[in-house]
Amino acid sequence: MKVKREILRTCIITKEKLPKKDLLRIVRTPEGNVEVDLTGKKNGRGAYIKKDINVLEKAKKSNALGKHLEVNITDEVYAEIKNIIEEK
Repeated sequence: MKVKREILRTCIITKEKLPKKDLLRIVRTPEGNVEVDLTGKKNGRGAYIKKDINVLEKAKKSNALGKHLEVNITDEVYAEIKNIIEEK
């Protein structure tokens, strides 16, 4: 029987390669909206960040998420991401 490989993705802040379950995917949809993708399957340009409040603060301070997605990220999106990280 084949062993299923674990899918690794890179956090855009820490540059760590981690399993998808340890990361949160943020997507810029084709319409230009920024959303949190909990399914990992939404269409659009995606960026992964580690599920850690400190990493989120670094992303907000450096605007790395906005640069990667090529769009301005609103405070509401950062608040939504923070709520999701705190729930886990």
